[in-house]
Amino acid sequence: MSTERKIVVITGASRGIGFATATLFLERGWRIITCARGDVEEASQGNPNWIAHIPTDLADAESVKAFIARVNELLDGGPLHALVNNAGLSPKTPYKERLGCLNGDLSAWREVFEINMFAALRLSRGFASALHKGQGSVVNITSIAGHQIHPFAGSAYSISKAALSAMTRELAGEFAALGVRVNAVAPGEIETSMIQPEYEALIPRIPLDRMGQPRDVASTVYYLCSEDAAYVTGTEIWVTGGQHMY
Repeated sequence: MSTERKIVVITGASRGIGFATATLFLERGWRIITCARGDVEEASQGNPNWIAHIPTDLADAESVKAFIARVNELLDGGPLHALVNNAGLSPKTPYKERLGCLNGDLSAWREVFEINMFAALRLSRGFASALHKGQGSVVNITSIAGHQIHPFAGSAYSISKAALSAMTRELAGEFAALGVRVNAVAPGEIETSMIQPEYEALIPRIPLDRMGQPRDVASTVYYLCSEDAAYVTGTEIWVTGGQHMY
């Protein structure tokens, strides 16, 4: 495989922030490898720089292991320049309630943590050597909900994102010895399929008076993976329109 162009691995790339991120990296001339539970429309993969999309269940350790092995096979000993841990899960109980501390089966909590935190850890470990070769960057997608109580985010989701924020700091400290930077992006209300009609009530709490677009997050992710952020590590950037200030 040619290493003339930089390569990024993006999880949860079939829609929303992940798809917007994949699209932006392609526009900037990067080569991409992606995964999600489902497929991406074939038309979306028409760009020859989209090396592969690999359906993967990030809640399943064996599926993650197989994904890591396949990507390292595609890299063929070459470098990886960025890993974007975007995939996330915010489930509800059978009664449409969000998973709180007093409700919901603990097995559902474990699935949230497997996807929102442990998958990022497994992938960071699995690609550590390739990222070292590429003097690359890891970007974890956290959330405003990981830092304050959110009216529509369940406790399982919020706590898992808080854990991912803490893990970003710890990974940054350890991966610095490999020449790999690790940062996070914390979105607020972004117009994706996760947004429900009740979220409109939050707009008055956003100083910029609008919800964000997936591209707003994608461009911040790209910055953290670029040479412009060469001295930035252990940082979490808010992409909330100012909502996090209140």
